[in-house]
Amino acid sequence: MANLTVLLEHVEKPHNLSAILRSCDAVGALEAHAVSYEGRQRTFNSTAQGSQKWVPLQDHSSIEAAAKTLKERGFRLYGTHLGGQARDYRDCDFCGPTAFVLGAEKWGLSERATTLMDEEVFIPMRGMVQSLNVSVAAATLLFEALRQRQAAGLTPQAGEGLEPDLYRERLFEWAYPDVAHWCQQQGRPYPSLNDAGEIEEVLPRNVKLRH
Repeated sequence: MANLTVLLEHVEKPHNLSAILRSCDAVGALEAHAVSYEGRQRTFNSTAQGSQKWVPLQDHSSIEAAAKTLKERGFRLYGTHLGGQARDYRDCDFCGPTAFVLGAEKWGLSERATTLMDEEVFIPMRGMVQSLNVSVAAATLLFEALRQRQAAGLTPQAGEGLEPDLYRERLFEWAYPDVAHWCQQQGRPYPSLNDAGEIEEVLPRNVKLRH
């Protein structure tokens, strides 16, 4: 789904990043966004199960730049926050272009980030602890969005809602991951596919083909 994503503000721990991208992949979100501390090298662990290959993590220089980019693309930003104006996430409509914005593991969203949100949401807790792990919170929100869209008959089944060029790129990456990686290294476009899904171009013999 091209209109469902997450924006992570200073979420740095590898197991959390990995788990969030795995949840994005599970619901069909095509990308994620992040604002990271300058100079920090991002790493993933086995929790991702390779999801980082299929869910690109787009970097932004600041929370302001990230919010501006997403809003210009038509996304509504839902920030996880326990403020007085926050709504129960189950009472929100996530069927339109939706970006869930989650903050650092210990501190949550920054004060600046909360001012940029279209709406603040919270996940009700029945125990003594007032917040979930950030990766669990992301999964909860993403699957609620998926549930709502399935109930409304809006879940894509054959690439609906994707720009044609993006659809072709994702299709090629899923069908021929090794060739896609080689093309990215070479800085060249993906080869065309015929009606049978076969690569039309003659490629070097040392490029492994996987279908």
